[in-house]
Amino acid sequence: MAAKKKHITDTGSICPECLAILKAEIFERDGKVWISKTCKKHGTTEELYWGSAEMYNKAKKFAHDGKGIENPSVGKKNPVCPKDCGLCNMHKSHTALANVVLTNRCDLSCWYCFFYAKRMGYVYEPTKKEIDEMVRTLVNEKPVACNAVQLTGGEPTLREDLIDIINICKKHNLDHVQLNTNGLKLSKDLALMKKVREAGVNTLYLSFDGVTPKTNPKNHWEIPGVLDNCRKAGEMGAVLVPTIIKGVNDHEIGDMIRFGFDNNDVARGVNFQPVSLVGKITNADRKKMRITIPDVIARMEEQTDGQVGKEDFYPVPTPWPFTRFVEAMTGKPKYELSSHFACGMATYVFNVDNKMIPITRFVDVEGVMEYLNERAENLEKGGNKYVTSLKLLFKLGSFIDKEKAPKGFSIKKILFNSLMKHNYRALGDLHHKSLFVGIMHFQDLYNYDIERVKRCTIHYAMSDGRIVPFCAFNVIPEWYRDKDMESQGLSFDGWEKKTKMKLKDDMYKRDVKALESSELYKKTYKSFI
Repeated sequence: MAAKKKHITDTGSICPECLAILKAEIFERDGKVWISKTCKKHGTTEELYWGSAEMYNKAKKFAHDGKGIENPSVGKKNPVCPKDCGLCNMHKSHTALANVVLTNRCDLSCWYCFFYAKRMGYVYEPTKKEIDEMVRTLVNEKPVACNAVQLTGGEPTLREDLIDIINICKKHNLDHVQLNTNGLKLSKDLALMKKVREAGVNTLYLSFDGVTPKTNPKNHWEIPGVLDNCRKAGEMGAVLVPTIIKGVNDHEIGDMIRFGFDNNDVARGVNFQPVSLVGKITNADRKKMRITIPDVIARMEEQTDGQVGKEDFYPVPTPWPFTRFVEAMTGKPKYELSSHFACGMATYVFNVDNKMIPITRFVDVEGVMEYLNERAENLEKGGNKYVTSLKLLFKLGSFIDKEKAPKGFSIKKILFNSLMKHNYRALGDLHHKSLFVGIMHFQDLYNYDIERVKRCTIHYAMSDGRIVPFCAFNVIPEWYRDKDMESQGLSFDGWEKKTKMKLKDDMYKRDVKALESSELYKKTYKSFI
């Protein structure tokens, strides 16, 4: 007897074969959440959306739509999502983090990568002038300017003018510039690491797919050198970014968090990314590799013996009452995280006597959010700001269990300062005293939900002036990424003639025996290998 399904909501999606925009249904069955759509030409596709209906329903309670964009680049009055991205007047979120692609060249060729030159057949590298215009467009976004940019690729450290590009970003007074990298060059070149840091990059978004050579053939041997050079460069943080593939590296999720804690002096977080199954793939392989946010959390709970579990995670838009409160205090629109509740979940974890203590174990997260909503509503109705500040100072402590809280720093002070100083840096102590643990599941054509795209907060800046949501840019490359880049790309011969360089020289070579015999390698992996 077939299991009964329970309708949750209607949405829109895309046919993975012909890219037709389709009506779709999200429904519950067997305690899980699924998405189904039917194309007249290619039939019905049914795909796992979230591995736990219970966690989906919890996350849904925190859904929040943002203010959108007052000055969209797409001028159509009635745009079709995601066909007319750029951003349009339908988009419900400002750019929280913008990706700027510096090159599609890479020194590796990972099979699950979104894109790299040898797969695409040409070299794309925007000029510094084009990059300057992209960043200018981002910071001119209204009502909230983009304040964070990620320089990405390919492998951005292959750009010889990387420092000039970082300087361009900082010229526009961005709060945060991070570098998305595999770290291979930075592991061997301390001088480059120092230049990158001095120019203004404060975080490496570092590929890291496991703690063993088998799970992380990409940069396992170089990770120790990257982290060591982060230390030597001074105040350079790293977020470890594992792409999680079921049956490949999901058995090391707990160890990846432990590794983050072993290097917590520079490791600011571990941001897991369940694999986005792009490209043509068989149903059998898709089922074999598919893993969703609740599945990652379930393995995390099991592999940490319950030290970190499902009750500790909240969806990305959870902190929006912070934004509402600060806006009520200042009378100005502020940065907010308003992505779709199904896009990602996160928590902060503290190391207390070698035990992992999530922030939820000593802070009443939902109580804080409810209280901030109440205070914000009071201010919006004309409440006194001075009185509100005093009440906030005294009330915040009631949401914190001091006996369970980590000793040595005040979470109450951090929360109060972040609310009253109204700036990006006020949360710095939280990031330095804990390990951010997040899961962000980017979409593919099989689980594509257009409602998620409308609320996307992670965007790509394009050289034609458009700003495109991540899951449009990368999941439908025919419409955005490849179309834009190929029109500006050079053939391999043309690029080599112009630059007097050879693409084959980009490919990385390592001496595994020499790296494994180093004291740094042994020290870094002593708990895992």
